[in-house]
Amino acid sequence: MERKNAWEKYQGAKDQSLVMKFAEDYRRFLSANKTERECVSYFIEKAEKAGFRDLEEVIASGRRLSAGDRVYRQHMGKTLALFIIGSQSLAQGMNILGAHIDSPRMDLKQNPLYEDSDLALLDTHYYGGVKKYQWVTLPLALHGVIAKKDGSLVPVNIGEKPEDPVFGVSDLLIHLSARQLEKPGAKVVEGEALDVLIASRPLEDCDDQVKERVKANVLRILADQYGVDEEDFLSAEIEVVPAGAARDYGVDRSMIMGYGHDDRVCAYPSFAAILASKAQERTQACLLVDKEEIGSVGATGMQSLFFENTVAELIAATEDYEEIKTKRALMNSMALSSDVSAAFDPNYPDVMEKKNAAYFGRGLVINKYTGARGKSGSNDASAEYMARIRRIFDDNEVYWQTAELGKVDQGGGGTIAYILGNYGMEVIDSGVAVLNMHAPWEIVSKVDLYEALLGYQAFLAAKEL
Repeated sequence: MERKNAWEKYQGAKDQSLVMKFAEDYRRFLSANKTERECVSYFIEKAEKAGFRDLEEVIASGRRLSAGDRVYRQHMGKTLALFIIGSQSLAQGMNILGAHIDSPRMDLKQNPLYEDSDLALLDTHYYGGVKKYQWVTLPLALHGVIAKKDGSLVPVNIGEKPEDPVFGVSDLLIHLSARQLEKPGAKVVEGEALDVLIASRPLEDCDDQVKERVKANVLRILADQYGVDEEDFLSAEIEVVPAGAARDYGVDRSMIMGYGHDDRVCAYPSFAAILASKAQERTQACLLVDKEEIGSVGATGMQSLFFENTVAELIAATEDYEEIKTKRALMNSMALSSDVSAAFDPNYPDVMEKKNAAYFGRGLVINKYTGARGKSGSNDASAEYMARIRRIFDDNEVYWQTAELGKVDQGGGGTIAYILGNYGMEVIDSGVAVLNMHAPWEIVSKVDLYEALLGYQAFLAAKEL
């Protein structure tokens, strides 16, 4: 029952180079793609180069799909599904990898820009589960889009290039923070205090009637550089994220520190696995969704009908369509909910039960169930499915471990697994262990990332589950 350290599997520079190269590719991806839209754009570009076609174009053309065809479908630029059509009828089910590509952050409010005491700030609303005090005094960047009334879309990305300015949320100096430090951690920094400082210089040569000159200068810069005005914030989606690239972590470079490991550290190897996969008897799918951090709601979340409707379109494009085939395809499918798990932290051992904790370097993590306390909100995988997954990983020499998300009464969390489970399919959580989860800078092990890739590849290729 002792799980070995996966680094032992890669003895010698040649073997370790496989781990390190994949980790470097991922580090670059993580550095450049900090929003759902950026991830979807990146994945589509790579998928098309690998022979995937847009399912919308296939539908419009009336062409039929056959075994071996590779297609993708995106929704609103924030959710993506990729498929490799198998030789069996879709009604016999699919092998599905499902991950999410949203991460905790701060979003600009619809009316964000204001001036106070000769400073211009942006009002924010935090997204997902965050410790608010972790987001102050950090260099921050702005990523997103501004949609104008003429239908044009203006991309925003400020704070990542070396020559770019960065932004931030201020905090009290220690000399004046006696009352602040008496508050519980959840109240040390309040949500409405997470306003981003962006400017302090007033507009020159303006009318004396202009009272808020720093704000006016910001609006002049936005008009000159982006062609937008203040009202355009009403139709903008701009996310405030940590500025800067993901970095190698540790003197041995065995880890990666970066923003958004949850859940892009599972989304990236899931995508890489289907990109490299070949056609099998069963159709293979990779589902990359939005809004998991706030309950998988909305049109781009897992609770939407996007995936179900896409499967129906696939059936219509491959064989004679009947509604019952869609239901059978979903119920007969097998899925890995590719989501992260909490890594054991020696600094905080009291929240973990060590026999059932995930550890850095011991490979892909399987969570039979998640949820909170009494498994509330959990998908609890069947014993039979757990045994099948064990066999697949063992037969393919994948290093893996099992875990729960902390001690029973410490808290908990959920994934998209229970939503996939609502279709009646077999599903289990399987992902990478993370330190500092939901913090602006999270940490993962490179070898765990690589074992996730191997595990996902083995799962997609499995003929009989």
